[in-house]
Amino acid sequence: MTGTVTRYAPGKLFVVGEYAVLEPGHPAVLVAVDRHIGVTVSAADGAEVVIESDLYPRGARLRRGADGLTWSDAAAEDGRRILDRLGHVVSAIDVVDGLLAERGRRAPPIRVAITSRLHRDGTKFGLGSSGAVTVATVSAVAAYYGLELSPGARFRLALLATARRDPRSSGGDLAASVWGGWVAYRAPDRAAVLALARRGGVEHALREPWPGFSVHRLPPPRGLALEVGWTGEPASTASLTGRLESGEWRGSAVQRDFVRRSDACAEAAIRALERGDDDELLHRIRSARRMLADLDGAVRLGIFTPVLTALCDVAEAVGGAAKPSGAGGGDCGIAFLEAAEASRVSRLRERWEAAGVLPLPIQIQPTKGSPA
Repeated sequence: MTGTVTRYAPGKLFVVGEYAVLEPGHPAVLVAVDRHIGVTVSAADGAEVVIESDLYPRGARLRRGADGLTWSDAAAEDGRRILDRLGHVVSAIDVVDGLLAERGRRAPPIRVAITSRLHRDGTKFGLGSSGAVTVATVSAVAAYYGLELSPGARFRLALLATARRDPRSSGGDLAASVWGGWVAYRAPDRAAVLALARRGGVEHALREPWPGFSVHRLPPPRGLALEVGWTGEPASTASLTGRLESGEWRGSAVQRDFVRRSDACAEAAIRALERGDDDELLHRIRSARRMLADLDGAVRLGIFTPVLTALCDVAEAVGGAAKPSGAGGGDCGIAFLEAAEASRVSRLRERWEAAGVLPLPIQIQPTKGSPA
């Protein structure tokens, strides 16, 4: 074991493909941002696992058992609160502990300290904090244990940890956090992935093919600026997708039509990025906004809040293209404008602020490693 290890993972933005990417094998485009979550792992005294977080000042002391990590010296209500606030961290540690055990080693006591730039005063921006903390925890804990992992293995461990908590989560945020930059992503069949781990263990699941999964790097737009606006309204992706699944969505004509249109839009956006066709990308961003609006009208999820609608309208008024990023219901929206038109970018930011949208000074996180 090394003395102290720190690893960082960036947040993400969905460019196109939200909701459809929940289904295995369907494409989405994401981009990693230069705001991160940091995880530091060091030796712990007097407890098997200690977790400290700037988002949960009370911290947590956990013990390892046959069923993974559970809270120690805490009432049941406190334990549930720990797992609600820190569940992604706990699941990530559990998965890496499982891999270590399969390799014949026992996990040592550890202290895990988390800091986040994906929140403001404890309120999330909607930049994929759950995915980023999962990737950063997997990376830091594995490095502390002396496990050498490829980017593909880190992604797979992070997705196993995420799917144990929420099998419907696509894992797109994890891909952006692991590889950075712009990525085209198709989600694996998470039920099949979990079954691989149950049957053969974590190591087996890392080696076997994952049905539906692919990821590859994309070039950035040639002459477009990406602007990000925060609505100030936190949203729950799991809640929105859960409400979608609780209705008559699966197998419906509405679902089939939306997924078909989303696939065509995402694939066209991928081709536009590969060709350097900025005009076509702007067209696809506008198409994605219309598709999400049509979905919202059909199933009444509340994807478009008044502030998100204003965010998009303002961008269109200054010559850009905009849409919600992710599940909607609050969080962030994105806009693309000609980078050379600095005056338009300035007008966008001014009008966003007047409409109650906070412009976020966000850049693209550079790429890391090679998709596997």
